[in-house]
Amino acid sequence: MNKHLDFNDYKKEVLKNPRVKAEYDRLQPEFTLINALIEARKNKGLTQAQLAQKIGTKQSVISRLEIGRGNPTLEFLKRFAKALNSTLEIRLTS
Repeated sequence: MNKHLDFNDYKKEVLKNPRVKAEYDRLQPEFTLINALIEARKNKGLTQAQLAQKIGTKQSVISRLEIGRGNPTLEFLKRFAKALNSTLEIRLTS
C-alpha cells in the first residue's frame, strides 16, 4: 500500500536539507509574487483569459507568469494591478 505524504509534511522534511533550504529561500520572493498574482486574479473572479484581455495580452502570458516562467516588468505589474482595480505596492523589509 502506498502511503501518500501530505505536501506540508514533505516540505518540512526536505527543507531540513541545507542546500534545499538555501535554494527555497533564494526563490521565496518569486513564490510570494506568483501567489499574490494568482490570489488577486481569483479574488476578482477572473480567468486567465479574462485577465489577459483586460491587460491587452494573451492568456499564455498570464499562464507563464503564474507558473513561474515569466519575468514581468514593473510596467506589466502596473497594468496587471490596474486591470484588477488594485494598487501595486512593493516593499523591502529587514
